[in-house]
Amino acid sequence: MAVQVGDSIPDATLNIMGEKGPQRISTADIFSGKKVVLFAVPGAFTPTCSNAHLPGFVINADKIKAKGVDAIVCTAVNDAFVMDAWGKDGNADDLMMVGDGNGDFTRAMGLEMDGSGFGLGKRSMRYALIAEDGKITTLNVEKGGAFEVSSAEAILESL
Repeated sequence: MAVQVGDSIPDATLNIMGEKGPQRISTADIFSGKKVVLFAVPGAFTPTCSNAHLPGFVINADKIKAKGVDAIVCTAVNDAFVMDAWGKDGNADDLMMVGDGNGDFTRAMGLEMDGSGFGLGKRSMRYALIAEDGKITTLNVEKGGAFEVSSAEAILESL
């Protein structure tokens, strides 16, 4: 079952790129005591993700943070190497690019999709959320193939 508004972000371990390579980071480290915007995409370097979703958050990062947001987090069922390269390619210096390589976080959120028909395997649904101290206050999950409610602009309206 998918998480809902009012639920806590599930405990999971993710990966980010550190100075010496991939390093683990817990959801508690990301969310505890902070206001966080997280958006999830089916895959780094895929068309809608690269041409619209990530750029929207890059362009609007200052506006989002001006609303009291401590961190903007992008995640996908990709490893830390891919997420780091995608972040560099997309000029996402103000975002935290987080790999969920095994899909553990995505499954814990209940927001996994099967992209096997497209050669993608198990991936994350496209969504965006706002969490305050680890509690979900806004959750915008896209219908299959859509890109409307999880955009940076939609999140700005919710802040």
